[in-house]
Amino acid sequence: MTADRLPRATEDDAEELRSFIRDYVRRSGCDGVVVGLSGGIDSAVVTKLAVDAIGADRVCSIYLPMDSSPSGDRECTERLSSLWGTEYECIDIQPAIDAFREMLHSDLSPMDVGNISARCRMTVLYSRAKSMNRIVLGTSNQSELMMGYFTKFGDGACDLVPLANMYKTNVRQLARLLGIPADIISKPPSAGFWEGQTDEDEMGISYDLLDQVLYGIEQEDTDVAISSYTGVPVDQVTAIRDRVSLMEHKRLGAARPGNIL
Repeated sequence: MTADRLPRATEDDAEELRSFIRDYVRRSGCDGVVVGLSGGIDSAVVTKLAVDAIGADRVCSIYLPMDSSPSGDRECTERLSSLWGTEYECIDIQPAIDAFREMLHSDLSPMDVGNISARCRMTVLYSRAKSMNRIVLGTSNQSELMMGYFTKFGDGACDLVPLANMYKTNVRQLARLLGIPADIISKPPSAGFWEGQTDEDEMGISYDLLDQVLYGIEQEDTDVAISSYTGVPVDQVTAIRDRVSLMEHKRLGAARPGNIL
């Protein structure tokens, strides 16, 4: 049986994140924030934290669909924006994706298209943020960052990442504290890059187990110890540790002289 060693998210954590957003926006001298609201739990939590921190009138939620986006996501994002009183936009990025595919003149895998999509989304978010004198809030969590489960210069590009120290398990706990609608909390996590795509299918492990492994790695436990209290096979724990190490380049960004591995 899996031993749950991961600390739980608390109201104190929520207030710390609100203060983080509030202070960063104040120091930036900008008028507010822009968030890519997808209909998933991470972007919902970040949006609600921002609303609580600086007020709904300073939060712009932008839904950025493509052809493979689930049909119910637009309605979901509109509902959240209406619930919290944020400004809302829907900008279809499919024409931009199609233009890149034509320009590249090559067969692109679903992952290739997904990366292009993520970079198109961030281009739109930064364009809107610039026009409104705002900053871009990222929605990645610690699980995704450690696993490299994000696109460089796509969803990995932003001005601040409130959930950077929150595992996916903690994000779910935080969502309940913030009153995020239950249907969003229970929705299978997905980037929506192709039909039926889910995060957990791609990674081959549930977030509940993954987060326990990642926390064990963070606490410098051995692979054998992590396996013993999570029930995850040792070779899978080792593979996760190796991936965390290999993905360091995505977390650090571009290499610079004096910082060469």
